[in-house]
Amino acid sequence: MRYPEDHKAETHRRIVAEASRRFRSDGIDATGLQPLMKALGLTHGGFYAHFKSKDALVEEALQAAAHDASANWDKAFSKDQPLKAFFERYLSPQHRAHPEQGCPLPTMSAELGQRGNASPITDKVLTGLLGHLEQATGNTEQSLAMLATLVGALSLSRSVASEELSDRILDSARQSLLTQLDALQSAKS
Repeated sequence: MRYPEDHKAETHRRIVAEASRRFRSDGIDATGLQPLMKALGLTHGGFYAHFKSKDALVEEALQAAAHDASANWDKAFSKDQPLKAFFERYLSPQHRAHPEQGCPLPTMSAELGQRGNASPITDKVLTGLLGHLEQATGNTEQSLAMLATLVGALSLSRSVASEELSDRILDSARQSLLTQLDALQSAKS
C-alpha cells in the first residue's frame, strides 16, 4: 500500500504535537516513546524514521509548545486591559488543570534544569512572554518578577494535593500581581 506524498510529514507533525502535549502535561522523563507512539497508532520502531533520539523530539516539541504559547500570548495581549485578563487566565483553575494546553514553562523549565539540559527554546519562550509583560508594564525588572510569580504560582498550584490550597496559591498570586499592576499604573499617572 502506497502512502500519500505528505504522509511522513503529517506523521512527523502528529508525533511532535502529541509529544508537546504530553511533555507539558506529564513531563519529559515520564513520557515514554512506546506509549507516545502507541497513542498515535504507530510502532515504537517507527519513531526512529522521524527522529534520531528522544532529545531531538524534545527540541521539536519545545518549539511547537513555544509556537502555541506565543500565539496564545499574542491574542491575550491584544485585548483591553491585557495584563489583568492575562493574569486571570494564566492563574486560573482551568490552566492549572490542563497543562497540556498551556504554558510550557512551569512543567518543562524545572525538568530541563534538573536534567542539566537547558534549552535555548526555553529562553525563547521566557523572553517572548517577558517581552509582552515589559511592553505592557514599561518596567523590565517588575516584568521579570511578575513572570517568576506566574510560573512559580502555577507550578506550586499543580503540586499540592489540596484543591483549596491550590486555589489559594492562584488567588494570592493573582491578587499580588494585580496590586503590583495598580501600583505601576499609579506611578505612571
